Amino acid sequence: MKKERSFFMASKMQGSATKALVVEDIKVDCKLNCKTTVAHNGKEAVDLFLQGKTFDIVFFDKDMPLMTGPEAVTKIRSMGATEVKMVGVSADFGGMEAFMHAGADMFVPKPMKLETLDSMLQEVIGKKNMSG
Repeated sequence: MKKERSFFMASKMQGSATKALVVEDIKVDCKLNCKTTVAHNGKEAVDLFLQGKTFDIVFFDKDMPLMTGPEAVTKIRSMGATEVKMVGVSADFGGMEAFMHAGADMFVPKPMKLETLDSMLQEVIGKKNMSG
């Protein structure tokens, strides 16, 4: 199955200190109006958490070299990262089951719609504003 090249579209949100991690093995057009870090596979994502980096939301592709998205979700959750919203993103038919079984908060099929992305980021910002 051919991977989608456009993982995200631009977000229209105004100034936010929200920190997002995008875990995707192909170059992505990622224009989020928040602080965005990109990891190229699940191992890089796990390593960022091991280094003490924190994120408000993480978007994982499913099939990547070295470590898949669901494997990374399982490892990061086992490290105690329970507050971060983890979103599985895939065009793969079995993606939803794999991510939900691994501990992701939600699954979104590729290509992700702008409205879906904005909704998720607004929810994370709302929770962050309420707790901080």
